[in-house]
Amino acid sequence: MIAQSISLGVLSLPSSMATLGIVPLSGCVIILGIGILTTYTGYVLGQFKLQYPHIHNMSDAAGLLFGDMGREVVTAAQIIFFVFLMGAHILTFSIIMNTLTGHGACTIIFCLAGAILCFVLTLSRRLEENSLASLSIFIAVVITMIAIGIEVPDPKAYAINHPTLASGFSASLNIVVSFSGHLSYFSFQSELAEPKNFTKALVTLQLTSILLYLVPALVIYRYAGASVKSPALLRTSSSVAKVSFGIAVGTIVIAGVIIAHIGAKTIYVRLFRGTSRMNERSFISNGTWVLIVLCLWTVAWIIANSIPVFNDLLNLLAAAFASWFSFGFEALFWFHMNKKRLNSPWQFALAGLNILLILLTCLMCGMGLWATGKSIAVSARSAHKAFSCADNR
Repeated sequence: MIAQSISLGVLSLPSSMATLGIVPLSGCVIILGIGILTTYTGYVLGQFKLQYPHIHNMSDAAGLLFGDMGREVVTAAQIIFFVFLMGAHILTFSIIMNTLTGHGACTIIFCLAGAILCFVLTLSRRLEENSLASLSIFIAVVITMIAIGIEVPDPKAYAINHPTLASGFSASLNIVVSFSGHLSYFSFQSELAEPKNFTKALVTLQLTSILLYLVPALVIYRYAGASVKSPALLRTSSSVAKVSFGIAVGTIVIAGVIIAHIGAKTIYVRLFRGTSRMNERSFISNGTWVLIVLCLWTVAWIIANSIPVFNDLLNLLAAAFASWFSFGFEALFWFHMNKKRLNSPWQFALAGLNILLILLTCLMCGMGLWATGKSIAVSARSAHKAFSCADNR
């Protein structure tokens, strides 16, 4: 879970730090604040699962609160979120290939190659066979931090920045999406031998994520300055960038495959739940799985080419989906569990916190979509167009 969580987030946060600055209510504080809030909302999910053991995913939880219609809407939202995440991994793969080859081919071709590779790796219906994701991304980031410290010893890095509302909100959304692993928490807790141990696993995950986000973001921004790029590995020299991306490519690909597998399984289970095809290996069941995987990666490839700026794609994910899956739904789950227990000052304080989470969700979703729209419009004028062969580094 750690490898999957940090595979994209750790690459984007140095540029967020460059936009927001280090202090006062900027990069460091937002990373810590979002980390603490998502730890709390993850804890709520764990308690919700213990109270309702039959729940295995966010769709089941939504069905408990909102009925069959709610289940279907959230299922669709989950799949869309997964496909956009898959698109982000394809886009990152194309950036890696452009770096390794010196833009040796059209970027659309690199995106297609990444989609085909991930499609083949997702064909297995057993997630265990794809559980080889390592922390190679961490090694790549360490190499980047060391190289930047040597190559750029005296940058212009500012502790206090004054971003515009749109740019500041966009940078904050990068941080939000970095802590948006909540969709997998129900499934992860279901696989634990003792579901009550989920809280320990959650705290370990969150502390590790906060550390791996905060330290590289600070170090890379300190030594790379305001010109730090996203993904952050691009800020080093060509040789170091090739080494770093070469090490990181395994985690990027496998993490994308795991996301695709979860999305495909969501659709497969929705189609065949309660039938003999759930676990059989017939031509129809295998053919259905292949068709689902093919459709998901095809749409992801289209998304990767349609929104060719890494940060814009992550911001769109955060505003439209991560805001609800990591903050809003958890607050609603808390009220569902505690609606008959509001009889103490502590419960009223927690109720106030969860109301604030719902308001924060609405703010992130509304303002985030506005800020992302403005950023995409600017990128369309200043960067290469959608479905372009141009170098996207």
